[in-house]
Amino acid sequence: MRNTRVIVGMSGGVDSSVAALRLLEAGHEVHGLFMNNWAEDEEGYCQAAEDFQDAREVCELLGIPLHRVDFSREYRERVFAAFLEGYRAGVTPNPDVLCNREIKFGSFLEHALRLGADTIATGHYARTDGSGRLLRAADADKDQTYFLHAVSREALAQTVFPLGELPKPRVRAVAKANGLPNHDRKDSTGICFIGERPFAAFLARYLADEPGDIEDPAGRCIGRHVGLSRYTLGQRQGLRIGGVAGRGDAPWYVAGKDAARNVLLAVQGHDHPALYADTLVTGRPHWISGTAPPFPLHCTARTRHRQADRPCAVAAAAEEDALEVRFATPQRALTPGQFVVFYDGDVCLGGAAIRRVKARDAARSPEAVSLPG
Repeated sequence: MRNTRVIVGMSGGVDSSVAALRLLEAGHEVHGLFMNNWAEDEEGYCQAAEDFQDAREVCELLGIPLHRVDFSREYRERVFAAFLEGYRAGVTPNPDVLCNREIKFGSFLEHALRLGADTIATGHYARTDGSGRLLRAADADKDQTYFLHAVSREALAQTVFPLGELPKPRVRAVAKANGLPNHDRKDSTGICFIGERPFAAFLARYLADEPGDIEDPAGRCIGRHVGLSRYTLGQRQGLRIGGVAGRGDAPWYVAGKDAARNVLLAVQGHDHPALYADTLVTGRPHWISGTAPPFPLHCTARTRHRQADRPCAVAAAAEEDALEVRFATPQRALTPGQFVVFYDGDVCLGGAAIRRVKARDAARSPEAVSLPG
């Protein structure tokens, strides 16, 4: 792959910067491309401007050109609209998955090819084998294949991940040794492209709060919520439930949402049976290979980033273009709107959005409550 033109998605962070450096050292013609994907930096949040300045400083130091492109319209139409729709429906969406599919490996790839790129690169912690298969990163703690599972095989075949074999401490050491000004910049943990800001206040600008009751498994009102969109399954913070007669001081956790009644369901104790389920039903799956595997599929899966793999059996569900996933052991806080992602060893097979969760068998868990679909 030497002497090819590689366009690197430059975010201003240390990962994309070291990715560009490694490609340059390998003898490629390297260009940077900064994507501006969020045009509403009001209220003093100017993350995009700061990111661009960091990216420009790195590119000047490396001696590579930096292009800039505005994908804010595409981001709003293809990612943010679905993000808000999910919250309105009472689920907890994951915009990073859509952002990767639609923007970083969609609009960005198309624009890079128009600029004459032979291939693109990003600072993601993942690997490919050249044929479009997606493989876990060597650094298991930083592996980002969960967020990349919806990217097409065609896009992956045109992508390189220069950090796929490196642990994060090594990446920072390389950045420092080469004098990169962002070598100690902290990792971003905010919403993709929107940045780190008070999330509840940000969401309130787009979704009106609709307060309602918080109920326990017996249907007893134990408090008030500010709006279902503010909560996710398994959440403890923010419930503001005081002492409940006869219930002791154990903390309360979100166990479900009844959107039809605008009721939040809560249970007491981190390991309450109602927080566990072994079966879920998905929406339409994406298989990176382009074809569905034979069912039943016995593999492992994650339902959140950095979660350890769990054995499961995957079969076609009764609904068209849906899957039923049954785990070998009950899983805590399976969350509609999030994704279940499948693996065969180091190979990421694909995944699907969680549509609904089936409550555990009442015979095994007498206290379990049904979670709304």
